[in-house]
Amino acid sequence: MSRERPLVSVIIPSYNRSEVLRLCLDAVNNQSYPHIEVIVVDDCGTEDAARVAASRGARVVRTEVNGGPTPARNLGAEHATGEILFFLDADIALDPDAVENAVRILETHPEVGALGGILRPESLASQSLASQYRALQMHRWWMPAHRPTLELHAAVLAVPAKVFAEVGPFDPRLRETVSSDYRIRVTRSYEVKLSDAIRGRKDHDATVGTILRKVFRRARISALDWRKGETPGDSVPRAVGGVLLLAAVPALGLPRLVGRAGALVPPALVATAVALDAGTYRFAFARRGAAFGLYFSGVHLAVTFTGALGGAVGVLQRVALARLDKRLALAALDERARD
Repeated sequence: MSRERPLVSVIIPSYNRSEVLRLCLDAVNNQSYPHIEVIVVDDCGTEDAARVAASRGARVVRTEVNGGPTPARNLGAEHATGEILFFLDADIALDPDAVENAVRILETHPEVGALGGILRPESLASQSLASQYRALQMHRWWMPAHRPTLELHAAVLAVPAKVFAEVGPFDPRLRETVSSDYRIRVTRSYEVKLSDAIRGRKDHDATVGTILRKVFRRARISALDWRKGETPGDSVPRAVGGVLLLAAVPALGLPRLVGRAGALVPPALVATAVALDAGTYRFAFARRGAAFGLYFSGVHLAVTFTGALGGAVGVLQRVALARLDKRLALAALDERARD
């Protein structure tokens, strides 16, 4: 980095939802750090997001096809001129000192090649019970600054431009494991750090149904995309808890097989799953009180179960695809042998 304060390129992939993008851009424009260029990548949206971005002083570039946030981030990086690339999702409003804190940390720790932020436990716009649940849950699970983590998320991520050029862009072939893949690539030469000095509020989904659908899809795709060398970070206890919740369903039939004693197994499995994630439940009760804590607990059990179910489906799909690939490879060998 140069001796003068570096220019930061804030890169925001955007697909519709212009009303939330407006909040995101207003927060970027209110940053205490002055040396910022803003690049909004319009991923072939149909709303007036491009107009909103331009009205907030952002440079707007547009993808040729709707490809999701990963290709959009890469395109934004191609147009960036800053010494630091700050990737930010369009539904997150940063705290006023977030960029300044990111610059300070990267300047004082040149060994850090990727610097992640965290989400505040409050939703940005939607204030439904479901969105309030999701805000607390993702604060504890997704970007857990309260304990050491191996996780990294491109939603709030600062990377020195020279590191990004060296490591290469995000892998557009990946869907839900792109951040994990990028962390692995960065840590081959640099350290990865997560800091609660870089904070923002995300606009969370407003209904439990939407949350469950996303959790299932992401867990299923993550299981399909998983590659050797990736680690689950802090998610091991909650993953085990999810497996226990899955096991509790067939265990409901145990009383017919082993008698009354079998009725103790399902609640024991659920209780163990709760104990493995006890800190999350305690956090919800302590922060929002008993009434919301009970609501949180019910939804959280459903989310944990759904994530485990999605992961199990993804594993089965992965095994089926591997067997299919093996059969196709054998068939190709037989064909060559006949020739």
